[in-house]
Amino acid sequence: MLYDAYEWQRSVLAGASAMANFGAGLLQNPSNPFAYFGGGPVLGSALAVFAHAAAPRGKPAFGLTSTVIDGETVAVREEIVLRRPFGQLKRFVRDGVEGSPKLLIVAPMSGHYATLLRGTVERMLPFADVYITDWRDAKLVPLSEGRFDLDDYIDYVVAFLEQIGETGDARAHVLAVCQPSVPAYAATALMGADQHPNRPRTLTMMGGPIDTREAPTAVNILATERPHAWFEQNVIATVPMSYPGAGRRVYPGFLQLAGFMSMNLGSHMISHYEMFKHLVQGDGEGAGTTQRFYEEYRAVCDMTSEFYLQTIDVVFQTHALPEGTLLHRGRPVVAHAITDTAILAIEGERDDISGLGQTRSALTLATGLSEDRKRYHMAPEVGHYGIFNGSKWRTRIAPVLEEWISQHNG
Repeated sequence: MLYDAYEWQRSVLAGASAMANFGAGLLQNPSNPFAYFGGGPVLGSALAVFAHAAAPRGKPAFGLTSTVIDGETVAVREEIVLRRPFGQLKRFVRDGVEGSPKLLIVAPMSGHYATLLRGTVERMLPFADVYITDWRDAKLVPLSEGRFDLDDYIDYVVAFLEQIGETGDARAHVLAVCQPSVPAYAATALMGADQHPNRPRTLTMMGGPIDTREAPTAVNILATERPHAWFEQNVIATVPMSYPGAGRRVYPGFLQLAGFMSMNLGSHMISHYEMFKHLVQGDGEGAGTTQRFYEEYRAVCDMTSEFYLQTIDVVFQTHALPEGTLLHRGRPVVAHAITDTAILAIEGERDDISGLGQTRSALTLATGLSEDRKRYHMAPEVGHYGIFNGSKWRTRIAPVLEEWISQHNG
């Protein structure tokens, strides 16, 4: 019923958005005299804001077609290297460029598409041969493809690293952004224990919930103050018959988005008000910045119920990784098995999703790693989103990552 109600609301808002968009276009048309005086500009701008906020969103495109290396423009094309039911390994091929460090960016499976990391990919393209985990929307995966949980996530990371290893240098570098820090860390530990030839050279985690007992945020508190059964009964829904994944139990992306929006509702309202003022003033460029952000931010996808519920249990409630009780298909994940993968932990001073100290805990857990292979970087005045996107990411954080990778590139 929850998903059906959402679909009904979405269809209603889609129609209202189309009507509002038409009205905004009419009132903002240069040939319309009402676009220049009276309440025309104000009403047209208000309709434009509503149309943008209510419009349905699909999966965005990365849209990265070129990069600049040593002052030269280089063409970039996307290539699917490996396909799996719940995700694919995507490579951003830079035509004619060879010999760069291979970097696997592990995108979050937390309600948004991998394109949320477009700015991360774009910044690293001049430096590295970039791959990314492009997760699928669970509602589009037929039930016949089976289930997907945290164990499968770890298996996918290992399989992707193995695939990258077949293209040249056997050992790539890994960048895990937020949620995948735990499965990426587990995969690194398991591969380290096996002395796997494709184990990462470096593992960088940014804003990751390695130990959520450190400086717990509102997200952490929500996950701990309710019993596990509450999440299963209240936030899990069944995919309707209109999708390929009909009948699959999922944690809907629209619920995840509603949760994040409610955490900073005031900020989101101010952002839309600022967009409205830019439109009234005829500043399309200023309004466009906000529009582009929300086009990406509001494009959400579902995750499987088993993955979501297992993550709530293992990461936020039982703290299995820092407690040393995490299992992968019955096998203990031993952090001290990481002996030659250099680890960089990056945190934002103002991160309201993963508090200070949560990611840094990864360094303490890696007791088998020498101190010269560990590094911590706290980015001042940076929030969660700013760790991997925006000017501070590009100018302050990315250079630290590049230096770390260069230092440990063999």
